[in-house]
This record gives sequence, C-alpha cells and structure tokens, in this order.
Amino acid sequence: MQQPVRIRVDADTEVSGFFVVPSCTRACYVFAPGAGAGIEHPFMQAIAAGLGERDIATLRYQFPYMEKGSKRPDPPPVCHKTVRAAIDQAQRLVPAGPLIAGGKSFGGRMTSQAQAMRSLPGTAGLAFLGFPLHLAGKPSVERAAHLSDIKMPMLFLQGTRDALADLSLLKPLISTLGTHATLKIIEGADHSFHVPVRSGRTDRDVLEELLDSFTQWLTTL
Repeated sequence: MQQPVRIRVDADTEVSGFFVVPSCTRACYVFAPGAGAGIEHPFMQAIAAGLGERDIATLRYQFPYMEKGSKRPDPPPVCHKTVRAAIDQAQRLVPAGPLIAGGKSFGGRMTSQAQAMRSLPGTAGLAFLGFPLHLAGKPSVERAAHLSDIKMPMLFLQGTRDALADLSLLKPLISTLGTHATLKIIEGADHSFHVPVRSGRTDRDVLEELLDSFTQWLTTL
C-alpha cells in the first residue's frame, strides 16, 4: 500500500514522498529520482511496486527544487540535507529494518556524496540505479572521487548503453573499491534502462532483472 508522506528538511522546507510497505518487510530502500524526473515517474513507481512484491519497503522522495517545479537542481548541500531528512523519516517508518539508500542517477550521486561526508544513520548499504559517472559525451571519473571514502556495501546497476557511464572507466574504478562494491551490468540497457526492440528483450524484462539483482544483493549484506 502506498502512503503519501511529508518530509521536513529544515524549518522552511518540506518535500513530498511516497512510502510503500509490504505486509512482511525485510528492509527499506530510501531513494531519490534522477535530476529531470520526480517521484511519480513511471520508473520510480515500478521500482517501488516491484520491490514491494519482494518484501522490501520503499520511501521515495523529491528534492526541494522538484517540489517547486524548477528544472535547476538544488546546490549539493541542500540535496545532502534532504537525503538525511529522508533517512530520518525512514527510520521512524521502519524502525526495525535495515535501510538501503540511493536512487536513480542524480539522486544516487547526491546520496553517495552525503554518505561520504558523514555516515547516514541506520544505513546498511547504497544502491545506485544508473550511477551518473560523467556527462554524456564527456568521459571522466571525477564525479566518483568521493566513492573511495565510503566503507559500506554499494550496488551499481548499470546498462551497457548508458551514455553517462562509460563501462571502460566504471569497471576499473569499481575494482579499486574492492569488496565494498558490486557491479551488475544490464545488457543492452541505456541510462533510463530502456532496451531497443532489436535486443529481443523488453523494458519489463530489464526491470525484473534490476529488481532480482537488487534483492539478491540484499541477501549478501
């Protein structure tokens, strides 16, 4: 069942969220959307519904700029504060279960930055739905420099056609993170986890692979 929630970021700011809790809950994924999306994006809804079917609760939430209808992302400190507020809310909603934090693209990167700066309380791991390693057409690893400061399990779910994550750069980078990092490659998927018709697969097939990979990784924590 999906419940709308309000998350207090500071004295002047609240953001929207949706809490989905199955009848039997073994963990909760606290996740934020990509920079150009929102919590009602079909992909975000599908991830929450699919994890719920696998007994994983979810709390997905907006950043303040999304709440205002702006297309310009908030400065990182504002995003980091929002990540922490969402984690605090999840701890109240699921007091007995481990928390996994992360998100789609920008949401995942803001979460990893927040964790690298100061540990997110109650969080057992981070899961990224397409980590945005660099801008499209501008391969670089600078955005990932902070990942070496994170000493907890991390799951990277990445498509082979992701224009924001050149696998020839991402694979060796993840290798340097050692046992903390797990890379799951989704064949044929782009940054939105869409696959072309010629691949012989459907976006639903990809979604199921994402959900199953997340669930399997969770059992290893």
